This record gives sequence, structure tokens and C-alpha cells, in this order.
Amino acid sequence: MNAATEEHVPVLIAGGGPVGLTLAALLARQGIRSQVIEADESYCSGSRAICISRRSQEILGWVGADAPLVEKGLGWTAGRSHFRQAEVLRFEMPSEPTQRFAPMVNIQQFYIEEYAHRAIGEGAVVHWGERVRTVRSRERDVLVEIDTPQGARTVRADWLVACDGGRSTVREQLGLQLQGTQYEGRYVIVDIRQKTRRPVERLAWFDPPSNPGSTILMHRQPDDVWRIDYQIRDDEDPAEAVKPENVLPRVHSHLEMIGETEPWEPLWISIYNAKCLTLPNYRHGRVFFAGDAAHLVPIFGVRGLNSGLDDAGNLAWKLARVQRGESPDALLDSYSVERVHATRENIAYGAKSTEFMAPPDFAFRLMREAALRLALDDEAVRPLINPRQSSAIGYKGSPLDGGESGAWASALAAPGAPAPEALLRDAQGRPLHLSTRFGQGFVALAFNGAPAGGLPPGVTTLQITPETDPHGQAWRRYGLHSPGEPALVLVRPDGYVLGRWHGLDTAPLRAALQSTGVIQ
Repeated sequence: MNAATEEHVPVLIAGGGPVGLTLAALLARQGIRSQVIEADESYCSGSRAICISRRSQEILGWVGADAPLVEKGLGWTAGRSHFRQAEVLRFEMPSEPTQRFAPMVNIQQFYIEEYAHRAIGEGAVVHWGERVRTVRSRERDVLVEIDTPQGARTVRADWLVACDGGRSTVREQLGLQLQGTQYEGRYVIVDIRQKTRRPVERLAWFDPPSNPGSTILMHRQPDDVWRIDYQIRDDEDPAEAVKPENVLPRVHSHLEMIGETEPWEPLWISIYNAKCLTLPNYRHGRVFFAGDAAHLVPIFGVRGLNSGLDDAGNLAWKLARVQRGESPDALLDSYSVERVHATRENIAYGAKSTEFMAPPDFAFRLMREAALRLALDDEAVRPLINPRQSSAIGYKGSPLDGGESGAWASALAAPGAPAPEALLRDAQGRPLHLSTRFGQGFVALAFNGAPAGGLPPGVTTLQITPETDPHGQAWRRYGLHSPGEPALVLVRPDGYVLGRWHGLDTAPLRAALQSTGVIQ
């Protein structure tokens, strides 16, 4: 590598999928330039990840990518499960009219990539058709040799973030391996275009007459697209299973069974098997791992892309503060601590869902059939087949736990928890969702008065009073005992609570920022 031909960038992002592009947009909002390299020539094809959680919508909202997402996507709150042809479950996800976003939005992954890419603006350069060849991590930087259509080039980056997927070249270059469990059960994934009048719901069939012995999932998507996932038998050859002549009859049989008779055409076919894998550490010197490069979790419960976007939201502000010299390097260690913890929780939930959706052995199949049979007549059994959808995970034991003073009426906003949403009123009386204030710097929520004693640089204040909290959502959800009680709650740039204190004295807030290592 010739130093004279090296190009220097503050942050190099390997992988231009939704996680890498969102990270670049978040860094740009923090004033940090980055460069993204992506092996593909453009956005992905096929639906891939399709269910975007409320938390992910908030993260995309921090960079202004929420408006096109909401306009294009199909929001949903409910789902149905069937055993053979009988409905055995209908579930509703928590939602309320005052929420800013739907609990879930169905939209194809390539749209997420497009909206995140647009949100970057001038803050990063994306190089399509380029891939990592070699990685050399050093004490003060990372040297990366990149293959391009014009030949090799070398980039010297202050930091490298690997968002290059489940077959990560960066991970391979560092000699790292994912650890965990891989399940044998395989699902064929099919996108078809067909008009329908069905409501937008998550639909599941266990052992349907259309495909006996299989499990089938269906999601509506924009552009009159159905996403259909169906399980194949253990003895089926995966290469044969994805051939159109084997896929299309199964799809036709199921559509006919459920009464979807409009003409249809296939768009995309792939195959998948569930994996519960993670790196034990997401930081290796000046190299970080995010998304599928760091962890692979089952599709059941939609924790894949959503957890990857949470990785980006967690890392961006920390990397920006360290790059600007506002925080010590050690702050970056908390990224791995927090996100590995979140992955292990996601894997635990995902493993339970996988063992129900694709039973790994006879005993699991027997228990699942027993639960489904009982659910036909016994409502008490039905919650056993309710999939737990992705939700933001609290960072229990985080090094960024700034503590709290005294007793609180609710643990919902305890240190390390995702900051609850609340519908407020601004100074002009207009609706203001609290989550719109997150995503860039620290926010001190000052209940019933101004902070006393001054705030460190980079911390803004949002005063909340009974007049600006007309629904009482903020004071209740943040644990106050009454609407007029004075209190301070410090929310991190990624929308997590760092600490909360009774009264308006900022001394404990400033002490918490120092003790957690956020400020020097």
C-alpha cells in the first residue's frame, strides 16, 4: 500500500445496505463525513427485510427518511394465525391514536435503502460496485484496500464500520467468527404481484390444506406485492425447492385456498434458514461491526434489519463525539456492551419463535401441534402462539447508566430504558411528538421549571409543564408522582434514558455525564 496514493476519510463504511446507508446519514447529521462502499451496483432486489418497527421509524426520522417511508409503506397493528383452515389467534400490537408511527410498516428493503441514501445529502460519498479486499487495523487508523471496476485503491480511515452482511469480508479479514446456533428448517421466500382487498395484517397458516405439513407466512407490501414465506420439508433439495416449476404450484395452491383469485406474477424467489449467531464483541480496535456483519437473528419477530438500524443509532452519536474530541475513546466500548446485550435478547426471543415456526425435532413438532389443537377451543392457550414482535431493548447493566435519585412512580423510563414517546404541545400550541427531539444531541427534559445550575455543551433543554403535556403522557411515562413535580430526565442522542433526578438541580446530571465517561 503506497502512502502517496492513500485516500483519507474519517469513517469508512463497508456495506451500502440499509444499515450502512442509515449510519452514513446519521453521521452526516452529526457533522461527520463518511465514505460508503457497496459491492452491488445499486439497491438490493426482492423484498428481503420488510417489517419496519416503530423504533426503526423513529431512527429513520432522525435523518428525515420517515416521511417517504410512511407515505409509501403499509402500516399494520394486527395479525392472524390459522391451524389448517381454522383461525386460532388474532393479536393486536400496542398502539394508540396519539402515536407518531404505526407499530409496524411493511415496505420492501430497497425503498429503505433509497430513502436512507437520499437522507445522506452531501455528508458522504457512496461508491457502488466496490468491495473490500484487505483490512489492516493499526493503532491510529485502518488501511483498507478496495477492489473497484478501475482497479484497486487504498483508503486510510480513522474508523471502519463493517455493515457488509452475513458473509462479511471485514469479519473474515480480522479472523473473526460468529458464534451460536443454525437451524435446519428452510423457508422459501417468494414475492408476487397480485391485487387484493385484504387488510394489512401479518398472516400465518400451520399445516394448511394447500401445503400440508408446511408453515406459511404472508405480508402485504406496497405496489400490490405479496411476500410469501413457506417451509419446505427436511428431505427437499434447496436448489430444487427454489426452481419456479416447484415454487409456483405451491403458491397457486395457497392463493386458491384463501380465495385470492386475481391474476398474479412472480417477482423474486429466494431461500432462508434461521440463524442465531453473533460476534461476542462488536468493537475490535478501530473496527466496528453492525447489522448482519455482527449478528444473524431469525426472521420470525422481525428483529434482523430493525436490530441493525438500532446498531446504527447507537454507534453514530458515540463515534461522532469521539471523532470531534468531545468524549474519550472509551465511550465507544459501550457500543459493543449495549448492542451485544440487545442481540442476545433478540436471539433468545428469536430462538423461541423459530422453534415454534420451524420445529427442529419431533418433540417440538408434537408440542406445537398440541398447542394449536388446544387453541381451537381454549382461548387461554392462544397466547402461546402469539409471536413477540421486535421492540426496543433496554440496556440493563450499561456503562452509561447515570443513575436516578429517590423513588419513581414508573420504571418505564429508568436509566438504560428507551425514552417513552409522548404527545406534547409546543409554545404555539401545536402537536409535538417528543421523539422528534431525539437523534442528535442530549436532551434534558425539565419538568415544571428551568434547569438550575447550567448544562454542559451539547445538552439542550425541553421544558415540560401541565400546559405542554395536556394528555399527561410525559409525566406519567417518565415516572413523576404528579403533573406539577419538578424533575430532570437526561435522554441520550439515541433516545435512551441516561438518568433521572427529582428537582431541577443540574449537578447530578453533570456528574452522571462525567461518571459514565461521556465527557472528559
